[in-house]
Amino acid sequence: MSPAEIRLTDLTVSHARRPAVHHLSGRFAPGSLTAVVGPNGAGKSTLLRALAGLHRPDAGRIEGAAGQIALLPQATALDRAFPIGCLDVVLFGLWGGSGAFRAISRAGRERARAALVAVGLEGFERRPVGSLSVGQFQRVLFARLLLQDAPVILLDEPFNALDARTAADLLAMVHRWHGEGRTVVAVLHDLEMVRREFPQALLLARDCLGWGPTAEVLTAANRLRARMMAEAWAAEPEPCERRDAA
Repeated sequence: MSPAEIRLTDLTVSHARRPAVHHLSGRFAPGSLTAVVGPNGAGKSTLLRALAGLHRPDAGRIEGAAGQIALLPQATALDRAFPIGCLDVVLFGLWGGSGAFRAISRAGRERARAALVAVGLEGFERRPVGSLSVGQFQRVLFARLLLQDAPVILLDEPFNALDARTAADLLAMVHRWHGEGRTVVAVLHDLEMVRREFPQALLLARDCLGWGPTAEVLTAANRLRARMMAEAWAAEPEPCERRDAA
């Protein structure tokens, strides 16, 4: 399945009617590789959750994404205390096709083992995820994405707190997905990596301050504007009043 264009029209997403993403319009072209950047609290993770269908928009539309997306959440948001092995975590990637209560086939298990090998974790099938390092656990989550085999991949801070070798290995996998024609959208904080590795960027400070070629978006003026907007945010912002889409 080839990825569809993902189009956002006047998209507003809020928590308890407090704006997190504010009147965002634009498009992720099929097969594009885009970094979403901005200050803390800018709505970056909220945008990914909305794209994945996990956070209902208050206003506006998301078109073209349904049924095509795999989401990698922030690793810090996941509880690793539950006693589960690496292979079982990877097998969750098959739930979309097999259902949560159907038995996984032998072929599915072989695919999961192959995915662990692909991310450098051969022999980790029964290793409890609670015993893994941060980098090893992120490799497990990337293996799960391999099994999902989605045309659109959303990554929320995929390289946060990783050692250099793990980050390089997983970045190579991101480029592999891009080379296969998949649409990849990643929330990132490392602007040098964004400039070097991601041809497209979306700069968010709740409002969109730039969306397009990375060099045109991450200008000094735009970055200063984002920082100033973040410093001016109220602790309790006013509810967003819906406006008609243009």
